[in-house]
Amino acid sequence: MRNQVPSANSAPLVCKSTNTPQPNRWLTKHSQPVANPTAVLLTLANILAALLLFVSSTAPSHAQDRDFLTPNEVDQIREVQDPNERLTLYVKFARQRMDLIQQYLAKDKPGRSVFIHNYLDDYTKIIEAIDSVSDDALLHHKDIDAGTIAVLNAEHEFLDKLNKIQDSEPKDLDRYKFLLSEAIDTTSDSQEMGKEDSAKRGAALEAADSKEKKDREALMPAKEVKERKKDAAAQDEPVRKIPSLLKPGEEIGQPVKPQN
Repeated sequence: MRNQVPSANSAPLVCKSTNTPQPNRWLTKHSQPVANPTAVLLTLANILAALLLFVSSTAPSHAQDRDFLTPNEVDQIREVQDPNERLTLYVKFARQRMDLIQQYLAKDKPGRSVFIHNYLDDYTKIIEAIDSVSDDALLHHKDIDAGTIAVLNAEHEFLDKLNKIQDSEPKDLDRYKFLLSEAIDTTSDSQEMGKEDSAKRGAALEAADSKEKKDREALMPAKEVKERKKDAAAQDEPVRKIPSLLKPGEEIGQPVKPQN
């Protein structure tokens, strides 16, 4: 048989290979091939490690959401209105936290760093509360000499204990090192403020408060500022005395003498 030569108008010849792989009948056109099981396990392990790292790194932040006073301590603070008594009460709470810190440091038990961490955080916030009470009292021209003396004496004692803890370098110091440093700095700053002249400190607080009010007013509408000033002036206006029909020396309920 003679070989046929394809003409120009004939369809091109296509050679089919018998080695062409056939598509998997279990896969659709939208499906993907199954991943390598080893790669899947490695990916899951990486995800789990990342989650553990995230939880451990955010663990200290949970302490920031804690109340630094117990419900009973909060009630005690609310019942006391005199700033000197409040300062003395806060000193008592701070000393309790310091005693607990030293008790845990004296015992080499697993997990103690968590309690030390939390009590250091509570202590620092109590010292900050002491400063807030002092500032508010001086701003309103209240005498807090008695409370300030109690605070200064206590803070001298607290600062000495905190520095000794830092110098002793406990083996788990890294777990609460930052809070210990913060407690030392806060106590030092509070002590310096307590040693300042109360009149000068009060004047500085008044100036800062006045500036803050002006800054707030600058952000308010002019109409609201005018109304606020009007209300404040009305509150400062002295109460007018109601006129009385009684003569000088007469009192209500006193029998009236008959006129001759």
